[in-house]
Amino acid sequence: MAQRLAERRPVKKRHAAAHGSKRVSRPAESTQRKSEEVPVSEQTSDESFPIVGIGASAGGLEAFTQLLRELPSDVNMALVLVQHLDPTYKSMLTELLSRTTNLTVLEVTDGVRVKPRHVYVIPPNTAMTISERVLHLTARIEVEGKHMPIDHFLQSLAKDQKSRAIGVILSGTSMDGIQGLRAIKDEGGITIAQDEQSAKYYDLPRSAVAAGCVDLVLRPEDIAQELVKLSRHPYVPYLETEGAENLLPQSDLEKIFGLLRKATKVDFADYKHATIKRRILRRMLILKTEKMEDYLKYLQTNPGELSSLFQDILINVTGFFREPETFEALKHEIFPSILKNRSADDAIRVWVPGCSTGEEVYSLAICLVEYLDRSRVHPSIQIFATDVNEAVLEKARQGVYAASASISAERLQRFFVPTNGSIQVSKPIRRMCVFAKQDVTADPPFSKLDLIVCRNLLIYLGSSLQRKLLPIFHYSLKPTGFLVLGDFETVGEFDNIFKLANKSLRIYSKKPVATRTPLDFSSRYIAARDEQVDKPGASRQAESRAPEQEIFKEADRILLTRYSPASAIVNGDLEIVQFRGRTGAFLEPAPGKASLNILKMARQGLMTDLRLALDKAKKSGETVRRDAIEIRSDGKYLDVNLEVVPLKTHTGYPCFLVAFEEALPNPAPSVSRGRVRGEKSGKERRTEDLKIVRLQQELSATKDYLQSIIEDKEAANEELKAANEEIQSSNEELQSTNEELETAKEELQSTNEELTTVNEELQNRNLELTQAHNDMTNLNAGANVPILMMGSDLRLRSWGPLSEKL
Repeated sequence: MAQRLAERRPVKKRHAAAHGSKRVSRPAESTQRKSEEVPVSEQTSDESFPIVGIGASAGGLEAFTQLLRELPSDVNMALVLVQHLDPTYKSMLTELLSRTTNLTVLEVTDGVRVKPRHVYVIPPNTAMTISERVLHLTARIEVEGKHMPIDHFLQSLAKDQKSRAIGVILSGTSMDGIQGLRAIKDEGGITIAQDEQSAKYYDLPRSAVAAGCVDLVLRPEDIAQELVKLSRHPYVPYLETEGAENLLPQSDLEKIFGLLRKATKVDFADYKHATIKRRILRRMLILKTEKMEDYLKYLQTNPGELSSLFQDILINVTGFFREPETFEALKHEIFPSILKNRSADDAIRVWVPGCSTGEEVYSLAICLVEYLDRSRVHPSIQIFATDVNEAVLEKARQGVYAASASISAERLQRFFVPTNGSIQVSKPIRRMCVFAKQDVTADPPFSKLDLIVCRNLLIYLGSSLQRKLLPIFHYSLKPTGFLVLGDFETVGEFDNIFKLANKSLRIYSKKPVATRTPLDFSSRYIAARDEQVDKPGASRQAESRAPEQEIFKEADRILLTRYSPASAIVNGDLEIVQFRGRTGAFLEPAPGKASLNILKMARQGLMTDLRLALDKAKKSGETVRRDAIEIRSDGKYLDVNLEVVPLKTHTGYPCFLVAFEEALPNPAPSVSRGRVRGEKSGKERRTEDLKIVRLQQELSATKDYLQSIIEDKEAANEELKAANEEIQSSNEELQSTNEELETAKEELQSTNEELTTVNEELQNRNLELTQAHNDMTNLNAGANVPILMMGSDLRLRSWGPLSEKL
């Protein structure tokens, strides 16, 4: 008895390092002094210790007992057990668990502060949360008739402890705990589930693993060993501090980015590094790796770890109707503007970049459908949802989710169907949403959009990517389009192309102005970085250098060797990239909307020849020259020589050097005073002949220009026809495939219903046979006459008790 009381006494051994001051933030193993023991309440708590939330239901007591037995008494962490308990029965869980461990086991009371080397057990008929390491109890909470205490606590743990939270799921049969694990993983914490072999009931761990929110799957004994290793890892105290950024050298980070680019074709170099570094530390924590060099070697030899790191970096935080005030503002302020003067044939086009698992996309579709119910016109809805992560896109396409408290009962009944304990978005809503893989920072965008919803994506991107994306969003929107950003995001320096429509909710409308920033829809820079990722001394500045510098250098070489006139450099879209020399006599800003298109800036009389020369140079790749072009400049006529030179570079961007020079006048013949009258008539004839030749040249140039336009138009028409035929063919194939799938699905459903009917019939037959057998048995036992039953072969099959005497 004395020994048992000693085991249950709430004392623990004090570390030798506790003398003199608090423990430093970098935990290390220290020797224990066996001669000194003090109550836990008198010790100084170490605020760097992690808190482990453990959820379990059926079979969880046995698994948690096995876990506790393997934990040492000096483990530097706190454990909080959330077990499904009978609300009407007094729990004996605390007493049972205290017999298996030397850690202090307590039933939680409201307001208790969490301490290391303690186990806290939830009391019956309550819900529990944690805030600033203090546990709080509330009355039992039920959502849609279900009590979800594990999700409730783990979600609060993720919010309170961020990336230092640890979630564990043990044996159970419910779905409670999956959303909590996902919240912990989204915050950068570590999640663990019990394996199938050791779990008495594997439904709960299996669902958590299938949801993709579990880092490790282990036996309870191995979970205990893993928790001990995590508590002793040197990076644990730094996971939520600024010190995390100093633990990873920039050179090693660049190498990791290079490996990720090769494996996933996604460039994280211009993402914000602070979040990425914490995610890398998290992976090192899971792998028990303490040196960055070791982790880098592990990445190079294990492609699976690259995939795991990729999934961790892409933070998939989303949910149905997050920040509901934003959706209300869309329904009352934005949707009315979008539908103003819209016909029923004009589809509503929406783009959701960074859509994650799709909850926000479907929420937007539901809000649009609800608004259109009250609208006079009912246009179709097209929502394009994109993400770089194919795994989350696949889940989004299926549209199967766990029940959520943010979905009202009315919406749940109208827009969702129950399936295997979860809910699935109805088919009409899913058909409105197209999910596609796209890197919004590199791939071409969608266009002619009414609305772009990009919430909480820009906060993870560096300033260079933000400056690239916002002009692209401006380009993608219609003149009356809207952009929705997250609470902590703004358009920044691009307030000249966006104006606020709702300041508090970060909703912007497009200004009808041209962007001054060149739009880059290509992903060539990724390939360029891939080529230089393994070259020693290659820097990011060299990799991301703009191609204009090389073009300018080539233009300088040509001008110095062959020309010295006024000139301009234009790109493949005929936009002027650089002016050289005084070009005012040949080019001037056109009235109206500002433009740098060289054809619009050409002086009167120059545009036709300039267009022909540029077209010919573009097609042939050779220098084209036009002489004696008469133009009107500053109220007088000039003869101009024009030359277009293709600039040859290896970047793949077509550019041209356009040089202008005044043509030298033809020398006038010398005349004598006595023959002025006769020579004047000859001069007039020469002038008229020159005008006729010039008009003939202009007519010929005009004919060539019109012919080139006709040829270009015919070629474009042919390409459009071919593309249209291909699209129609693809559409027909997809429709045929869809019809076949629908037919197959209906056949499977019919077969399943038939099998269900057969199964029910067999069950009824079994019941009838059992009843008949029991009746015969009772008849044999209760009859007062001997009864013998024989088969067709006259062999005895059964007999009553009195028959044994015959």
